[in-house]
Amino acid sequence: MLKINIYLKFALIAVFLGGGIVLSFLYGFWYAFILLLIGVLLLVSYLMLGTIQSAAELVQLQQFEAAEKRLNLTLTPKLLYVTNRAFFYILKGSFALNRKDQDEGEAYFNKALGLKLPSDNEKALILIQLASINATKSKWTAAQKYYKDASKLKITEKQLKDQLKQFEQVLASKGNMRHVAAMGKSGQRFMGMSSGGKRRRPKMR
Repeated sequence: MLKINIYLKFALIAVFLGGGIVLSFLYGFWYAFILLLIGVLLLVSYLMLGTIQSAAELVQLQQFEAAEKRLNLTLTPKLLYVTNRAFFYILKGSFALNRKDQDEGEAYFNKALGLKLPSDNEKALILIQLASINATKSKWTAAQKYYKDASKLKITEKQLKDQLKQFEQVLASKGNMRHVAAMGKSGQRFMGMSSGGKRRRPKMR
């Protein structure tokens, strides 16, 4: 899949649309049609795909601050293709947890949970994160519910299976917060793999 650096994409959008508009005024619309068409296609791809893939690749490199800045270059999640919108909220939730803002993280994960996800792995990731958040708040009933919902899914990623087993131990002891915090960071690493790895995934930028 062809990937274009987001800053280069911004420059190309400005060049093609700006050049097309100037050319249409000077010589007429049809002389500028190709430039305008390319500019519009680049703009639409940016609006619908956002910067999710490049942000996830930075997460994979553990450059979380740079990844959040890159994700924030997405104009608005409302215009994103629905699967990309789900990944956008998952990443935003992960960054919020990284800043230890559990309420914001929980809000973003709940938004992602209500959207179309490519597989049970992504849904399990969200449920495990929500379970972890509720566990840190000592809301054990809610945490157990999220855990049970995640346990019913067809999970194929070993990392997520391991997290689920770890959380089972947390529920058993109802006190080992070190494992809960570790699962939040593992979720960030999984997001980098999910959006930037080799397995089948939606097209994103």
